[in-house]
Amino acid sequence: MGPTASGKTDLAIEIAQAMDCELVSVDSALVYEGLDIGSAKPDYPHHLVDIRQPNEVYCVADFVADAGRLAAEITARGKVPLFVGGTMMYFKAFLDGLADMPVADPAVRRDIEAEACRLGWPHIHAQLAEIDPQSAARIHPNHSQRLCRALEVYRSSGTTMSEWQARQRASESVQLPGDIYRVVQLAICPHDRKVLHSRIAQRFEIMMRAGMLQEVADLHAQSGLHADLPAIRAVGYRQLWGYLEREYPLDEAVIKAMAATRQLAKRQLTWLRKWPQLNWIYTDQVGNVLISGGSEDAIEVQTPLQAALCYLQQAPCSNQ
Repeated sequence: MGPTASGKTDLAIEIAQAMDCELVSVDSALVYEGLDIGSAKPDYPHHLVDIRQPNEVYCVADFVADAGRLAAEITARGKVPLFVGGTMMYFKAFLDGLADMPVADPAVRRDIEAEACRLGWPHIHAQLAEIDPQSAARIHPNHSQRLCRALEVYRSSGTTMSEWQARQRASESVQLPGDIYRVVQLAICPHDRKVLHSRIAQRFEIMMRAGMLQEVADLHAQSGLHADLPAIRAVGYRQLWGYLEREYPLDEAVIKAMAATRQLAKRQLTWLRKWPQLNWIYTDQVGNVLISGGSEDAIEVQTPLQAALCYLQQAPCSNQ
């Protein structure tokens, strides 16, 4: 695990090569075909990459089902499943089961209410009917509070309210991964937030030079795609889509995309700071591990791979 641009994919590939693992992507953008440059899609083989078209929905419940199946298949082959990514809700749902629906998200709710002010609540109801016809059938087009909550649940989680309710009813009998496997949880992150922000900016600049704008333009040209789809809401894609919709100039789109990526990293770190049984690997500016509390004055050079293998193999490690 780790925030975006923390180096978790590179570390996972090194671990996979050292321990004969199979990688399973835990990333809500990598599931979509056509989202390659902006999602930093890896060349190294991962499960759950390019398994949906961008006009399709892949939700938390889908991931939990796929992850459980893959864990069983990989272990049956005598290998270790290594889950890597930054979609924390996927990790949590897989490890802990599908629990209650997401709590209210004030920012998402404000967006929906602003849209309703412009277009009316019947328009919001029509949107809900497209993604969650079961909930839409139960909610009157003018019942603003219930409409807002149903659409908010979907926009904040990628899962419809009807799906959450169905999975809640079925989850009581589900065996969790910790009941079946030995689970070791690792997180990698630069200790200095400025280093992470610098990496985010550099990576987005590289993506733009590599043709991300054209990638989004190709998606924009496809019929049936719109800004409310989970694929198009992915960080970076939504902001460049807004430029193509003439909502703002390109330089502003780039600024918005970088800001959105920093906000994503902040949310990911918020999740991780509360995560139980998590083994942290803090790195310095050049990617070496900070051993003693993140102080530049008290470090021993160690690679993230060495630190990760210490945790995974439960071998005695110096300075741990």
